[in-house]
Amino acid sequence: MAPQQDAGAGAEAELPQYAGHYRLDSRLGSGGMGVVHLARSTSGLKLAVKVVHAEFAGDAEFRGRFRQEVAAARRVSGAFTAPVVDADPEAERPWMATLFIPGPTLADQVKRNGPMPTAQLRRLMAGLAEALRDIHRVGVVHRDLKPSNVLLADDGPKVIDFGISRPKDSELRTETGKLIGTPPFMAPEQFRRPREVGPAADIFALGSVLVHAATGRGPFDSDSPYVVAYQVVHDEPDLTGVPGELAELVRRCLAKEPEDRPTPDELMSGLRSVAASYDTQAFIPRQRTAADGASDAASDAVSDAASDAASDAVASRGRRESGRPSPSPSPSPAPGRRGRQGRRAVLVGAAVLTAVLAGVAVALQPAGTDPDRPGRPATRTAPAFGGWAAEPVSVSGGVPQCAYGDGALVCTQRGVVFALDPSDGDLLWRRPASDPAADRPPAVSGGRVQPYPSGGTRLKALDPRSGRDAWQRTVPAGGTVLAAGGTLLVTGADGTVTGVDGASGRREWSRGFQGHGGASFDAFGEARLVCATTRAADGKRTRVTAVDPATGAVRWDVRLDGALKPIGVHAGAVYFLANDPLSEETVALVRYTPGSGVSTRVPLSVPRQDVRATVRGDVVHLLAQGGSLEAVDMTERERVWHLETGIVRGSAPVSDGRHVYVTAPDGRLLAVDAATGRLLGQTPPRLGKAGRVAAALPQPVLADGHVHASAPDGTVFAVDGRDPPGW
Repeated sequence: MAPQQDAGAGAEAELPQYAGHYRLDSRLGSGGMGVVHLARSTSGLKLAVKVVHAEFAGDAEFRGRFRQEVAAARRVSGAFTAPVVDADPEAERPWMATLFIPGPTLADQVKRNGPMPTAQLRRLMAGLAEALRDIHRVGVVHRDLKPSNVLLADDGPKVIDFGISRPKDSELRTETGKLIGTPPFMAPEQFRRPREVGPAADIFALGSVLVHAATGRGPFDSDSPYVVAYQVVHDEPDLTGVPGELAELVRRCLAKEPEDRPTPDELMSGLRSVAASYDTQAFIPRQRTAADGASDAASDAVSDAASDAASDAVASRGRRESGRPSPSPSPSPAPGRRGRQGRRAVLVGAAVLTAVLAGVAVALQPAGTDPDRPGRPATRTAPAFGGWAAEPVSVSGGVPQCAYGDGALVCTQRGVVFALDPSDGDLLWRRPASDPAADRPPAVSGGRVQPYPSGGTRLKALDPRSGRDAWQRTVPAGGTVLAAGGTLLVTGADGTVTGVDGASGRREWSRGFQGHGGASFDAFGEARLVCATTRAADGKRTRVTAVDPATGAVRWDVRLDGALKPIGVHAGAVYFLANDPLSEETVALVRYTPGSGVSTRVPLSVPRQDVRATVRGDVVHLLAQGGSLEAVDMTERERVWHLETGIVRGSAPVSDGRHVYVTAPDGRLLAVDAATGRLLGQTPPRLGKAGRVAAALPQPVLADGHVHASAPDGTVFAVDGRDPPGW
């Protein structure tokens, strides 16, 4: 690390001469957490060694956070950070040694030389975007990106200090009693919802860092951290002095809502487009594809051609009114859609796109082989199902949330519920709904569908094929609805659970769960099982009660080690994510078999953040924040494969046994080989005119051999699940 000015604790008389085997020479700087020294390894390698202040060394919570910082720093790519050489978080004075990187911090550079010129700002923005892309891919959220945590090395900026909380830097406190971050560079959600901070917070910080580099001040400035906090949450940023060609990108980074901010890849693409008079390729990396062994040049050509073909296809898509009468009790004119005849223009563009994606398929497999049957000659014939796309709501009300029931694909958007024919996308019916928003798919039970399974006081079931009311009943306010086979489970705010027959709406049973105050409920329809889980106060054990949804009877009740969340059932066994109770990172998978009482725990290779997981057979597929997708065989107790998808986040994965499907925030549907973890195909992005990514990502829906998905532009579409390379 570069020399820094003292910024906190000051000199300490009892500073050690050694940290582990490393003799500490000159002091590089000091902060609220510890002192950073220049040191050398036995072989002469220059190191920066951070030693924790004595006053924090005896704090168990502080030690825990330092352990997390060490773990996070070890997981990120060394190309964009200071690589960890050695560490001992359990020492009397915890310490961490990283490779010494010569060069000033961004804070020092601006202080000494003033604002950066435009060319350097572009290089800085691109380098930080690339760094955050790789940091997020391994499931790390920095949460304290600021000018003093950016080193300006000869080969580009380096991000340092992962997971640090500086207790002396501010008097502002969160609900945990500690401020995670530095107010001028914190995102609004870090003040409003500190437990829900994700990668988008780092993008906000990147925007603030760019403003500082361009002007010498931040977009929100005050001597009081409380005033800054108010400005960050409520006021517009001051971008005076930011070069015009970068101002719009910076403004997008500083959007108040996380879902409105660009991803690192989108930032790099934006920089390429605005830097027409500047050779951005010298410092803005191309997005890498998943084609193992393909050259960068070939990958870029395919990516650009696919993007152009997709744009042409979207531009040529025709719309027509649905000719099918609507049996809805509240009929309304059907907006534009792309059906069988209206899809002719789509198929013209899709033919071009298919040809391009066929080239991608060649890059993804050895020459002359079939990707579905490795080692066999490629003899694929044209698929019988050509796919479809429909936009039943003319003005997008968010991403449609869909579920399959009784031969219909029933979807909800803000204030609307509609059904599509899953075979061709024809609109079956559409009707308004009083619920203001839809952030979960409809609950399907007993041949009926409940459109909005959360928040309301009326439970209304519809016929999936006609849209007519089947039955309705009053439910407790603030409750949620889960579908488990033919039963709907209505959970009240007081923890009472009521079983309702999905077909008739008849109340079957109602009960509370003693000892389960504040329990979480998860339903697994195919297994006809409901799990009520309650963690111990220290997070070290979880009580799990399995309930028969048809009768409310308790099947079994057990206390298991760890902070567990159920994710699926197979062959009578229940599968769980095991999370760290402090960081909420997933550290292991657990399988519990009630008959034998055997619990199997499989640790993950690295902790994962914000994991979404599903179970297929005895294999767990999990997608973590940062786009890391992996398959873990719980019988063999090992990871089968791992793929970096390149998306910052995604939906819960779904598998049909041959492929694993994931929805990306930009509307893409990705297909991965379930046996090898190889990316086989993906659909074009469907962001819409607003260009906003989705906040709630719907899980793909599998039905009749087809994969159905939805996108931020309001589109619902279907593709052939047997032929991902042909997408």
